[in-house]
Amino acid sequence: MSNGPANVSRETTSRVPGMLDSGPFDTDEFSRTPFGNISADTPIAAEAQRASQVLSGTNAQIPRPREQRVITIANQKGGVGKTTTAVNLAAALAIQGMRVLVIDLDPQGNASTALGIAHHSGIPSSYELLIGECSISDAIQQSPHNERLLCIPATIDLAGAEIELVSMVAREGRLKAAIQEANLAGYDIDYVMIDCPPSLGLLTVNAMVAAKEVLIPIQCEYYALEGVGQLLRNIGLVQAHLNPGLHVSTVVLTMYDGRTKLADQVAEEVRSHFGDAVLRAVIPRSVKVSEAPGYGMTVLDYDPGSRGAMSYLDAGREIASRNSARQTAAAPVSDAQSGV
Repeated sequence: MSNGPANVSRETTSRVPGMLDSGPFDTDEFSRTPFGNISADTPIAAEAQRASQVLSGTNAQIPRPREQRVITIANQKGGVGKTTTAVNLAAALAIQGMRVLVIDLDPQGNASTALGIAHHSGIPSSYELLIGECSISDAIQQSPHNERLLCIPATIDLAGAEIELVSMVAREGRLKAAIQEANLAGYDIDYVMIDCPPSLGLLTVNAMVAAKEVLIPIQCEYYALEGVGQLLRNIGLVQAHLNPGLHVSTVVLTMYDGRTKLADQVAEEVRSHFGDAVLRAVIPRSVKVSEAPGYGMTVLDYDPGSRGAMSYLDAGREIASRNSARQTAAAPVSDAQSGV
């Protein structure tokens, strides 16, 4: 039997400067590492430099909104990247200086998982908040990855909330009241991102009543627009009867694969239906984005230099730069849109 080297660490190479210590990227120091023979123009070096910039906080700070923005991320079609978009946009805004609250309204609790938030049974959660068994201060937790990123987790108990809410007074406005309570408690939140379940029940209605804006993630796949018409009709009903200020402010194209003609065709069709509401930034299909929740992280924490992380940073900047009044005019729920 060959006696190979024993107890050799997997991490035998030097670290890339600026990657782990959150310091500035030092080109001279980088050239002295085992990676120093890699050109600064190579994808590996470029990704290392991008990661260093994200981790060191050297990205340009975005302006704070004039008033708190409450955004519901909704699409009753499953698997479109709804939760992924909610948590990564929240992380992108938090990294760029905003104070963000993510409200997990999906009983699966995937948004809570991605933010590294405990959400087992017995934890004060969005369920207890909705039925009045806990206060907002009891339910809010801080993400371990960013002090500006807060979360109200979801537990499996939330699965029964729709039945319990039916008999309650003002059942559609209970989440809105909770957000107002958070404001009174002095949390000073710039953005509230509400992750909805893949359905159009009372939980989603609560989210729409609480918000002024709806963000719709649409995957660049064949069935992308199937069901969006029904979602828009429901938004129209909420507008008419419960929340006149609600509007579709943003549409995000997710799982974009530039190697296929189909992705471009779907993107073109979505832009023709929603116009300026569609972000210029598109979210690519990315293994890193898919892997990150398995480590209790967003992609911006898991691999900050990846294409997926950069795309969400761009999307966050674009959302922050949009004027809410212009969005209202650009993306009303019209009969033309409802006929998607």
